[in-house]
Amino acid sequence: MPGDDASARHPVLETTVEEIDSTLLGGGRTHSARELAERAGIGLDFVTMFWTTLGLPHADPDDQYFSENDADAVERAASLVRDHGLDLTTVITLTRALGHTSDRLALWQVEALVEDMASRYELDDATARLLVLDRLADLAPVLEAQLVHSYRRQLAAIAGRYAAEFGEIGRTGEEPGALPLARAVGFADMVSFTRRTAGLGSTDLSHFVQRFEAAARDVVTAGGGRVVKTIGDAVLFVADTPQSGALVALGLAERLGRELDVTSAQGTGGLAEGARGVTPVRVGLVWGRVLSRFGDVFGPSVNLAARLTDIADPSSVLTDVATAAALRGDPRFSLVEQPPRELQGLGSVTPVQLLATPPDVYR
Repeated sequence: MPGDDASARHPVLETTVEEIDSTLLGGGRTHSARELAERAGIGLDFVTMFWTTLGLPHADPDDQYFSENDADAVERAASLVRDHGLDLTTVITLTRALGHTSDRLALWQVEALVEDMASRYELDDATARLLVLDRLADLAPVLEAQLVHSYRRQLAAIAGRYAAEFGEIGRTGEEPGALPLARAVGFADMVSFTRRTAGLGSTDLSHFVQRFEAAARDVVTAGGGRVVKTIGDAVLFVADTPQSGALVALGLAERLGRELDVTSAQGTGGLAEGARGVTPVRVGLVWGRVLSRFGDVFGPSVNLAARLTDIADPSSVLTDVATAAALRGDPRFSLVEQPPRELQGLGSVTPVQLLATPPDVYR
């Protein structure tokens, strides 16, 4: 950013960053936090809270650090309270969600661009990053348009799911105080991640992790589920029915358990020899009620799914007795009860192995 010691030592880089800054922020930094507060008719503490929650705090309230677009953003945040009646705590939550998501998204996309430049032009990392800086202003409008489109599509998808769930209100006979959403929750955890990635260079490790995450997301989406988050060497997913959750879980165990054709992968720019193989996963799946908050899900079924994952064999799926009961009668699935196990924090649980019935058996 302008004023940074590194950019001050490199005048050309400083000029480039200033130009990018002006382009992305919609003009120069001509406003202070105090001016933003006066303009929006709000207290300085609200402005400070907004930028801190967004993850972009600035200490000096009289420093000209903010652009015209920044002023508009603060006014929109204030309007959520003033014009739409939202509680300040809710506005903080919404802003924190934006900051957390956009920070990760921006970093993820920029790192992907750096890797692309380095690979295509055979550049070292530092040169690739400078090239990304040079092209960022041109790429930003396209990335921004795709972000807005994706966001609106995701909102529409959530609205559709809510509409479907409203039709079930009063029919399920749930107990008062039960968690609001009935969901299949599953974890898929890489087997021997540390051993399989030991000694990999940055490029191979990046390819390995990207391959896992991309393959997992493809399977989850194709099965009608949604990825909640990836947690290092694991993925947490949800689905709207026990059956769709079971299809996702079985798909992950099968797809990620395959061996990679190393020769083919190398020929298409895939994993190098040191990263051979798609790591198998252990999968735990539970149908139950959950609370959805902060882009995550919570509840006893989430904890149980995680514990079942811990004891599952590689490339296999474990569920519990209640979820197995919800799946019985569906000819696509076979269920094999296992001996009871003591699970940390949960006591004695009877796992049930979930298997795919061969199509020629039930057709």
